[in-house]
Amino acid sequence: MKSLLQTLIARSLGDTSKLLTALGLFFLAWGTISPISTLSWWLRDGDGLAQQRPELPAGSVTAGTGARCYLVFLAGVGNVADVDLDPGEDAFLNAMATAVPGCVVVRGVFPYSAVSDNVGSQPFFRWLWQLSDRPGQEDNPARLVLKIRNLWRLALSADDRYGQAYNRGAAATILERMAEAEAISLDADEPIQLVLAGTSGGTQVALGAAPYLHQWLPMDITVLSFGGVFDGQEGFEAVDQVYHFHGDHDWIDNLGLVLFPSRWGWTVGSPYNQALRVGKYEAIASGPHDHDGDRGYFGQDPVEGNPTVTYLNLTLERVNALPIWPDP
Repeated sequence: MKSLLQTLIARSLGDTSKLLTALGLFFLAWGTISPISTLSWWLRDGDGLAQQRPELPAGSVTAGTGARCYLVFLAGVGNVADVDLDPGEDAFLNAMATAVPGCVVVRGVFPYSAVSDNVGSQPFFRWLWQLSDRPGQEDNPARLVLKIRNLWRLALSADDRYGQAYNRGAAATILERMAEAEAISLDADEPIQLVLAGTSGGTQVALGAAPYLHQWLPMDITVLSFGGVFDGQEGFEAVDQVYHFHGDHDWIDNLGLVLFPSRWGWTVGSPYNQALRVGKYEAIASGPHDHDGDRGYFGQDPVEGNPTVTYLNLTLERVNALPIWPDP
């Protein structure tokens, strides 16, 4: 009996090892081919390596005075569509629209596609998206696969080889959504105040897009990072300030410090470390937040020990206190 049991365990472990190896090879191959969609878009519609501003529809620009402040939200890797915001994220943006009426709130940017294509619009992933979009299926395996797909797009944004194409596409989408929300004055005398609010991998895309946005229009750019995972290369020279909010129970935001050498302390010449030294990067402890969920930065559960305050309230309090918002 003992010999039979040992044989079954060994065989089971062997099958599990084979399965995990197969899955690892699958995701490695997937990561290898993930730049293809970005490169095909670049060759088809991307103007080669030109840096000129994308054309905006006539109705989305104005010769007069346009909006002076925009708040653009870029969601985390758990989101699979530009309308796929959590209730807490929606509540955050609604609260900011009320608190800062002089700043136009912009939704509708899906940061895990160079052209903001929802996962459901891509034939290869459509069936997975349909499975994951069913009520009560937020944590099923299909959703996990889509999150891994988004992680590869985050890696593209941070990649020296493909990031130029990917981030330019993301910047063009941000500019288009800004213009759709309220007409942009292309001949403004003063810079537009642009606040890019990114959570998780959205922070990386925000930083990657910042140099292009800064080049296309006079802009003062601030990046708000909520548990963001990002490298230390792109965007820091183009932005005025980066505020990185980190929760006491959020360990995922530390992955950027581990994975990207440009954020290691000994790479003193990296843009991240230079920004850190001159005060352009500020880390802010936000409170007892998890990375996401009901106790995340936009969670609507009451804080433990303080039932009158939600985790979202803590975030709003710190964000509204920043010295970046225009007067009402």
